[in-house]
Amino acid sequence: MSRYETVIGLEVHAQLKTQTKIFCSCSTRFGNDPNENVCPVCSGMPGVLPVLNEKVAEYAVKAGLATDCEINLKSVFARKNYFYPDLPKGYQISQFELPICEHGHVDIEVDGEKKRVGLTRIHMEEDAGKNIHSPADNASFVDLNRTGVPLIEIVSEPDMRSAEEAVAYLKELRSTLLYLGICDGNMEEGSFRCDANVSIRPFGQEEFGTRAELKNLNSFKHIQKAIEYEVGRQTDLVEDGEQVIQETRLYNVDKGTTHSMRGKEEAHDYRYFPDPDLVPLVLEEAWVEKWRSELPELPRAKRDRFMAEYGLADYDAALITGELAVAEYFEAAVKAYGNDPKKVTNWVVGELLPYCNDTEAVACDIRLTPAKLVALLKLVDDGTISVKIGKDIFRDLCRTGDDPGEYVKAKGLVQMSDTGELEAMVDKVIAENPDEVEAFMGGKKKLMGFFMGQVMRLSKGQANPGVVTKLINEKLS
Repeated sequence: MSRYETVIGLEVHAQLKTQTKIFCSCSTRFGNDPNENVCPVCSGMPGVLPVLNEKVAEYAVKAGLATDCEINLKSVFARKNYFYPDLPKGYQISQFELPICEHGHVDIEVDGEKKRVGLTRIHMEEDAGKNIHSPADNASFVDLNRTGVPLIEIVSEPDMRSAEEAVAYLKELRSTLLYLGICDGNMEEGSFRCDANVSIRPFGQEEFGTRAELKNLNSFKHIQKAIEYEVGRQTDLVEDGEQVIQETRLYNVDKGTTHSMRGKEEAHDYRYFPDPDLVPLVLEEAWVEKWRSELPELPRAKRDRFMAEYGLADYDAALITGELAVAEYFEAAVKAYGNDPKKVTNWVVGELLPYCNDTEAVACDIRLTPAKLVALLKLVDDGTISVKIGKDIFRDLCRTGDDPGEYVKAKGLVQMSDTGELEAMVDKVIAENPDEVEAFMGGKKKLMGFFMGQVMRLSKGQANPGVVTKLINEKLS
């Protein structure tokens, strides 16, 4: 067991789902041609003036309200100065001393243990552009489409003590933003990304160790692996009598390692000062209360309700409510099915979620609608098809959106329940396997699976298992 305690704080940048940028009217649409969504304001031309997009303030406040933050009715924009090719003004407009939200929290659960992770602040800022390096052209390019896209930065307290807690925090935070409808949460496109500050210290020591900031973390799996590697690296250094250097490190996905990028900047390195082109943002209490009244049912509340109303286990409730689209799909299916939330749960958790993970599909875009899922379940309930056939055709139905009843008829998958036809198959199997019959009658009841398999082979998987089991027991009792 390690003698060192891991200390993790996370800085999350969430891109807000506005139609236009934070300080100009350029589109925020992802995937346009390079430098198509650019104007004199976001490209930093001399003499231009930024004008705040009011929707950005609304979304930032809603994020703060959903995480129990204190909302500052007065907040100030600041210039964060640094020089990089993708930052045309030579500074980034952000917030520093007076952010819009402070002192919130996110509740998480890992291995049955509940924990509260504090939030230091949530502030608004503009995104930078994107540097594109082309070995083929032996050149680098700058795409300013992303410059000025609105972000909120959510800074946690250093309250997490393992990579698992960090991932649980990020999943809960991402889910909250999705429920609010203010961020699409796409990690691959960079609309939800995080930097992890990781350090270690001997158990019992109050003073924090020297931290390293990890970047290039674009999936939950990579975040967990990067933190675990970094903890191991720092532990090895300390055990060998060496010092951990405060620096920024990049995670190498292919190698599963981190490597040094640059020295870690402190706040004073950025020479923050209030932006003279933007007056302080002053909110009215009535606006904040209006936005509070518009908050939807959030993930934790929905999870608790699903457990109470539908009898879901904690694990299933967490999986289903993790994505708003899945939660809405599940609830629509339960209401349409009307009598068995547990059965809908089994199909959503066992079939729908794996399909979404494997195909990167979103539940609301799947062509097997909740109503069609219910139709499929009723085909199983009334014996038209077996559970196995239902699961076998599930993914096809997700892709095609065909009516389940018409699909099974067209494919000849209707389950055989005719006693006479099945009895002939059972008699044939019994006649061809005398040794197994003798063993079964002698007490080896596990051979029921063997007989069932043989009948299924003869019926090409269409025999009704209940009828077959009854016939075998009658004939071999």
